[in-house]
Amino acid sequence: MTSKIKNIWIINHYADPPNIGKFNRHYNFAKNLIERGYSVKIFTASTIHTTQINMISNENPYKEKVFNGVDYVFLKASSYDDNGFKRVINILQYFFKALFIPNKFGKPDLVIASGPHPLAWIAGYFQAKKHQAKFITETRDLWPETFVAMGKMGRNNVIAKILYGIEKWMYKKSDIILFTLPGGIDYIKRIGLDTSKVAYINNGIVLEDYYHNRDHFVYEDEDLSNKDNFNVVFSGAIGKANDLGRVIRAFKIIQDRGYTDIKFLIFGDKGERKELEQYVRDEKIDNVIFKGWVNKQEVPSILSQSDLQVLSLAHLPELFKYGLSPNKLFEYLGSGKPVISNVECGHDLLEKYNCGLTVKGDSEEAMAEGIIYFYNLYREKPESYLQYCENSLKASKDFDFKNLTEKLVKVIGRLEEE
Repeated sequence: MTSKIKNIWIINHYADPPNIGKFNRHYNFAKNLIERGYSVKIFTASTIHTTQINMISNENPYKEKVFNGVDYVFLKASSYDDNGFKRVINILQYFFKALFIPNKFGKPDLVIASGPHPLAWIAGYFQAKKHQAKFITETRDLWPETFVAMGKMGRNNVIAKILYGIEKWMYKKSDIILFTLPGGIDYIKRIGLDTSKVAYINNGIVLEDYYHNRDHFVYEDEDLSNKDNFNVVFSGAIGKANDLGRVIRAFKIIQDRGYTDIKFLIFGDKGERKELEQYVRDEKIDNVIFKGWVNKQEVPSILSQSDLQVLSLAHLPELFKYGLSPNKLFEYLGSGKPVISNVECGHDLLEKYNCGLTVKGDSEEAMAEGIIYFYNLYREKPESYLQYCENSLKASKDFDFKNLTEKLVKVIGRLEEE
């Protein structure tokens, strides 16, 4: 490789190592970049988000560890349980350590600072400035646009204005503004900034690992393997953000219409599970079955045995007009089965690849109709159903991390031309 950019730093509060956490986007990029001759260091918090794991158990401020050739530098931060005060402390601890990374870790040619919170961008910018390196801001979630869309704060709220100001300042300072959302360029245009710096690389999947897990961690379940039924599957957290209650009400409609062989299998735990299970019992909904927590390695086997998969999120069309980047979607596509979604969005990947169907987001009736549509295809027009399956597989290949890394290399190439 004859590149001016050789040493890359990735600054991301939640860049999990493989097989420890679930946020592996930057590990996958780093692994592929290293194979292409780059040197990559990932600076992340010692706490693994959504777990009780803290990688630093002593007073050391930093810990280096290599995972499959990828160099991680963990920045010591205190553990937290929820979104309260302790998490705020954790964010600030990470920020200040990322802001003052010692010289012993070398010198980057490029700093990629990834959200979700803007403090990672600020730390990344000052590291890039210190080392006279190129600077990429990566936006995985729109802050504070997400909070405004969810009604947690008004657009004219003082905190919102400060966050919008930081966001705009960081975008102006960036050499490249990288979005996981396909409509990122629309957002930049809306806030009146230069769109020529925008790049788009969505989240994705490591198909080689996915297929390995599918074949070696086979999940056996009598409901899932019952081919007399049309099995609709959801996998993941059962949180408020997923709003599974709307999907369950759609299955009540399906049951009331007399369909006895369409089943909804929910693989997940915590969140709203108890309340939803109680609702299912109270309403005597017989076609919804909660399967509980499963090992992440078993998920590919589960999805590959399904007939249809559900993508469900809270109804926020104003936010989702810029598109979607949920990791779950790419796992769904890798299974080679169609997806039904209640997430009305711009730049709809299901529509683009014709690998599923997006229904009206706030309508249980529309979700029920969509599920019955796929059920009828499966029973009466198998060739049409199989075309959806084939399209899902084709889509998943576009989002394999080997292909996504090629896109990132091209983005880096743009910086070298300047």
